Amino acid sequence: MRVAEDGSTSAAAPRLISPRFGLRGRWLPTIAVLLALLAGGSSRAAEHATVRGIRFGVHDHLTRIVIDITRRVDFKARLLAAPPRLVIDLEEVRFRPRSGPLARPRGLATGHRFGRLEPGRSRIIVDLAQPARMIRDFWIPPSAEVPYWRRVVDLAPTAAIAAPPPAVARTPPPPRARAAPATGARPSITIPPPPRPRPARPPGARPVIVIDPGHGGVDPGTIGVGGLREKDLTLAMARALARELRQSGRYVVHLTRADDRFVPLRERVRIARRLGADLFLSLHMDSLADRRVQGASVYTLSEQASDAEAARLAAKENLVDVLAGLEVPVEDPTVARILLDLAQRDTLNKSIVLAEALVREIARVQPLLRRNRRYAGFAVLKAPDTPSVLIELGYLSNPQDAARLSDPAFRRRLAGAIRRAIDAYFRAPVRPL
Repeated sequence: MRVAEDGSTSAAAPRLISPRFGLRGRWLPTIAVLLALLAGGSSRAAEHATVRGIRFGVHDHLTRIVIDITRRVDFKARLLAAPPRLVIDLEEVRFRPRSGPLARPRGLATGHRFGRLEPGRSRIIVDLAQPARMIRDFWIPPSAEVPYWRRVVDLAPTAAIAAPPPAVARTPPPPRARAAPATGARPSITIPPPPRPRPARPPGARPVIVIDPGHGGVDPGTIGVGGLREKDLTLAMARALARELRQSGRYVVHLTRADDRFVPLRERVRIARRLGADLFLSLHMDSLADRRVQGASVYTLSEQASDAEAARLAAKENLVDVLAGLEVPVEDPTVARILLDLAQRDTLNKSIVLAEALVREIARVQPLLRRNRRYAGFAVLKAPDTPSVLIELGYLSNPQDAARLSDPAFRRRLAGAIRRAIDAYFRAPVRPL
């Protein structure tokens, strides 16, 4: 009996199993079909679908977004505001989109990015020029002309849609609908909990260091010369640094992400606090229009930025959650001051001591910016009880920095410099205020 590609059988199959094993010929077709189904199901489960195209088109006031994919997958599209963007969540897929004139955003779409959000889940984000409304969202099956499944999303600007006539429902609710929340209700502003007591450690316990590779997943970070992506190089650097620290035998080391996944900024801080981190190091790289700028720098937390460049960088990094399609609640302007009040003076001073040690050691292997010790309001540095620094390892827009940071041998030397700075930090008998 023979099994065809469509699952049908014919009577010309060879005897795959000898009768002496107790299986009669009439069972062979059933067994063969079951084996074929099992094999097909397991290969499909092991293989992610592949996005082969993300295309944009415009017709009158409508902007059409078409996603070409090798098979139909779970798919959810939604619109977010402030800033306006379309967020598409789908099961984990591989992204291999083809280039071409239709791959460039147009109409309402001003830009897009994509990647793995977390295990089992991927995301596509389309930046929009203005608030929009989703008109249609549907699948088109493969055809003779297009071998892929196509997911189509049509958007229109809200101004292009006639507003509904006034109705009674638009009348403000009665006063009781605006009554104060009941006791115990969560406030609209989430303030971090006060520093928790650190668990007592036995004498001689090794310090815990948490390394935070910046960006990841749907958030590529800076794109440098030759298409280098910040998220790839920060992860490679974090792995090199983790190996260096573990081989010293002096530290317990954790990473906030060990692969290409997206981790929200505040979750990075929570990871460090849950692990009882003694130090938190966030690794980043930058990019500028001026390709001549190169060198590393080290940042610590402050409500007021040390200069305009520090303020620009902090604003860019603090937008990561928004750019990844997360709905970030609007915070009260005083929250930054509350966070700084919560941060113990001792914690901030320890961060400064570590930053100065890092500058001294990194200078031995990597050029530094002229102003290499800076401070700004980075969200990722706001753990109130963990000394934290953000290391800008260099500029991917600069060919020399990009070449160095792409070199595994250089990353090992840089990891050695950072390890020496950490050693010096823990050897310091006094950390003055």
